[in-house]
Amino acid sequence: MKNLTLYSTVGCHLCDLAKEVIARCGRFNVTVVDIAEDSALLGAYGVRIPVVVDLSTRKELGWPFDEQAFSDWLKAL
Repeated sequence: MKNLTLYSTVGCHLCDLAKEVIARCGRFNVTVVDIAEDSALLGAYGVRIPVVVDLSTRKELGWPFDEQAFSDWLKAL
């Protein structure tokens, strides 16, 4: 099972949409990280969230993405 991190923050409607896309594409271990809790993450992802990161490759997929784009990204890992 893939281990993913979703960089997000509270009240982010795009992050909620990203969670829905991920859920529709299968079962994954997803850790949601609130970037507001860490100044380095806020600096790196503040204007880019939601961003999904595969923990084994560290490859990122930034918003916008739909089910097809997410599936294609997973296959390319």
